[in-house]
Amino acid sequence: MADGPVAVTIGQRPEPVHTIAVYAFDGMAPFELGVVVEVFGLARPELSGLLAAPWYGLKVCADRPGTPLNAVGGFSMTARHGLDELAAADTVIVVAVPNTFSGEISPGLVAALRTAYERGARIVSICSGAFALAAAGLLDDREATTHWRYAELLQQRYPLVRVNPDVLYVDNGNVLTSAGSAAGIDLCLHLVRRDHGAKVANTVARRFVVPPHRDGGQAQFIEAAVKPVEEEDDGIARSMQWALDHLASPLTVAMLARAARMSDRSYLRHFTARNGTSPMRWVITQRIAASLPLLESPDGTVEEIATAVGFENAATFRHHFGRAMRTSPTAYRRTFGRGVA
Repeated sequence: MADGPVAVTIGQRPEPVHTIAVYAFDGMAPFELGVVVEVFGLARPELSGLLAAPWYGLKVCADRPGTPLNAVGGFSMTARHGLDELAAADTVIVVAVPNTFSGEISPGLVAALRTAYERGARIVSICSGAFALAAAGLLDDREATTHWRYAELLQQRYPLVRVNPDVLYVDNGNVLTSAGSAAGIDLCLHLVRRDHGAKVANTVARRFVVPPHRDGGQAQFIEAAVKPVEEEDDGIARSMQWALDHLASPLTVAMLARAARMSDRSYLRHFTARNGTSPMRWVITQRIAASLPLLESPDGTVEEIATAVGFENAATFRHHFGRAMRTSPTAYRRTFGRGVA
């Protein structure tokens, strides 16, 4: 990884690079850090021709740069950058804190977060990183989330925070929080979607081999047991691909079950066990995801887009879009539309 962001030229004009700084510490689990590095630090030739602005510059920062940091799993790593550079970044991401239950948060990190926030940076947490944001006072009187295992503790320790333990992430504009581990992928893709649009975010998600947007919250995972993969799973995958190929058409559970060559009852059971949601909720999520690049285009009314992605009417589209995206299709188009008046 380079020591810092490198200037990027689009056409013949140099553009400033949006700097992402992520906090690393001794004893951290590497998954969440790896998510941030994968999304924001990886070279992305697949985005050639899609970007209207430069990709990100990534800096991994620590309290003591250059000092080896032990990671869970028996290896170590070294962060090249310190907290001054973290405080100066455009987006700051805290993926966790060293010991959630002890309540000990690095004073240097807290100070850097406050400095970054006061100068207008975007502040983001993944999993227990919300405790650092709360310690800096950045979650006071705001809705926030964290891993469901820590939600009650976060509420007890920081009573001014409105903790929502059910969602995958919460976007408060310049302060964003996500639930545990894999929800960090959802939030990072959301940041890409905000910065570069749905088409770019979908491309990144495809390389990540994950859906560009997941419906539902983390409540579905709290007591869920991991079930063995069965032979019918091939049929489930086949039905999902068939649904994506026919998204604009009316779809029912019976039709999906037929595509999977399963009975309706068996299909419902196996689909829910595999995906953590019902077939029709999954279809709604895919239709919303398909609507995003259409809303970013100046072509087509909301009514026409609703029909194009398979919703019965615009009212139904607006209802489901609002529940999933926490905004309306029109507001999304106004924010992310390219050349939309």
